[in-house]
Amino acid sequence: MYSAITLGRPVRCRRFSGDRCTKPIKSEPAKFKVPSRSLQLPKGNCSGSVSSTGYFLGFGLRNGLSLVSGFVLRSRVGVSSNDAQFGSFNEDKDVEAPSRFEFITSERVKVVAMLALALALCNADRVVMSVAIVPLSLSHGWSRSFAGIVQAGSSFLWGYFVSPIAGGALVDYYGGKMVMAWGVALWSLATFLTPWAAETSLWALLSMRALLGVAEGVALPCMNNMVARWFPPTERARAVGIAMAGFQLGSAIGLMLSPILMCRAGILGPFVIFGLSGFLWVLVWISAISSTPDQNPQISKYELEYVLKERQEPLVVEKVPRTTVIPPFRRLLSKMPTWSLIVANAMHSWGFFVILSWMPIYFNSVYHVELRQAAWFSAVPWSVMAVMGYFGGLWSDGLIRGGTSITFTRKMMQSIGFIGPGIALIGLTSARSASVASAWLTLAVGLKSFSHSGFLVNLQEIAPQYSGVLHGMSNTAGTLAAIVGTVGAGFFVELVGSFQGFLLLTSVLYFMAALFYILFSTGKRVNFEETSSAE
Repeated sequence: MYSAITLGRPVRCRRFSGDRCTKPIKSEPAKFKVPSRSLQLPKGNCSGSVSSTGYFLGFGLRNGLSLVSGFVLRSRVGVSSNDAQFGSFNEDKDVEAPSRFEFITSERVKVVAMLALALALCNADRVVMSVAIVPLSLSHGWSRSFAGIVQAGSSFLWGYFVSPIAGGALVDYYGGKMVMAWGVALWSLATFLTPWAAETSLWALLSMRALLGVAEGVALPCMNNMVARWFPPTERARAVGIAMAGFQLGSAIGLMLSPILMCRAGILGPFVIFGLSGFLWVLVWISAISSTPDQNPQISKYELEYVLKERQEPLVVEKVPRTTVIPPFRRLLSKMPTWSLIVANAMHSWGFFVILSWMPIYFNSVYHVELRQAAWFSAVPWSVMAVMGYFGGLWSDGLIRGGTSITFTRKMMQSIGFIGPGIALIGLTSARSASVASAWLTLAVGLKSFSHSGFLVNLQEIAPQYSGVLHGMSNTAGTLAAIVGTVGAGFFVELVGSFQGFLLLTSVLYFMAALFYILFSTGKRVNFEETSSAE
């Protein structure tokens, strides 16, 4: 038994051809069928355009930013395993896009919220060493160049260099849920044991940092895999923005809390707290999250139907059994869009790790700010990055819903994400005070977050069935760039005696990477099944 509810909807995109919206949802009233059992009105007279079995609330947010005419409250209808299979819904039936309220209370937002927490822990565990390296260097008599090696060159980033490709292949084959659980468990163990390893020997410390890097190498491929499975194209930039907001807030949390915890509990304080938090996250993730929407017993039938219909295509891993875990590396590398992602990730990682690893020391040495204040100066930009990354995702999704091509949208977002920081770093080199330098750094890091709506979402669009391994390949290039940048910064400062020259070099590299991405990227699905003689 069904009853109809009539209401207005904002213009949104229902179907894509290539990377353009070809079937927008019109604003004229649309009919919804709601199960009679889902909502019941009290007996008696009731005014309004709602039948006796439905209830309409006339408020909401349009596209997440402006007012809309309303939203419909739907029941959480359980979905059977038969109903959940691909192809079980009527292909000719249109499914309206959800309201803001329906989006934020959906199962897919729970998934991305858990991903955001995982990435927050991921980055918090990284930056603890950026703060702890100062007292460790003083107590052990390490030079700046050797401190860079402890942070990156022979430990964390070398481990991070090894795992992304293998981890990405495992993610594409087994799915993001279990691979992410193992990753968080291992990096939490490495974080927990780091202070005891530091007291044991240098090699034990480097081993724990390497294990941390190996485990964290699967985090972003897992995030991309889960977003591609759970979110349609018009919501992916927003979803990535939420997940990466957690990533950036992890930097801020780690940089702000680590000095406080170390003052109260010694060097082991932040390592123990963040390590135990990771173990708790794993327990919740395994018990509450499903790898795909059709495996989730809590998802409503409406949400499942919307997710499955609005995705551009079913994922290959869900439609066709994979006979091998080894991806077609040669075919993937034969296309220039792949190289645009590799170059973009390399530059993104260079800038990210240079700023993350060296800014506390930069403020301490250039502006003579003490360690705790230096950590706060360095933490503020990451908080801004979290907010700007989310709103960049909203803007990106809004452009695509309005008919702007995915290709143009991704290139525009990536241009902001590279050219903006390049200009801001030039301004940073001329700053005369710590507060002005922090303002320039905040601008650089904030604009950098638009990359999340550029190459990071683009990974899912050109080859969703290989999104994990593509992210792994580009992450490996990014890790190599991060090693060169992080270790090179230490040697550069020792040779030249100034951070400013290295920041100018980073600006030039940002501009070059932006040009490469504009020339060779695309938002369309790329055929990796055959190599092209032209390429």
